[in-house]
Amino acid sequence: MRTACITCHSTAMIPFRVQFRAGASIFEQTVYAARKAMISGQLKPGDPFPSVRALSRELKINPNTAHKIVSQLVTEGLLETRPGIGNVVAVMPDSTRRERARLLDEEIEVLVVGAKKLGISLGEVVEAVEGHWERLKVKE
Repeated sequence: MRTACITCHSTAMIPFRVQFRAGASIFEQTVYAARKAMISGQLKPGDPFPSVRALSRELKINPNTAHKIVSQLVTEGLLETRPGIGNVVAVMPDSTRRERARLLDEEIEVLVVGAKKLGISLGEVVEAVEGHWERLKVKE
């Protein structure tokens, strides 16, 4: 069963979508959302990243948590700090297919757990995903 979204954020100042859910730390959820946006190409190298102050204000989180988020992304090499400019998305090596697929781990976990709770078989889930995939393919 899907955990209810407590607060969703995607503003002009925050260029990625964060869904705060109970049971996981705000730090982990925000780092995950930012990492996902960067690896998926939603945020491109050189794009500005919100300052600690802006991140704290827009997400309504403690400034220490915002600082920890930015520090983590800098440590991972996903952000670089440019004097006089601030934090920008770093040039990243090409992500592997496995790394990109890992970004869906959380969503797949929710889907599988929900399907098992509802008694839906793996075959039915695959069929539903394929059907949805085809519907989106037509819209592209």
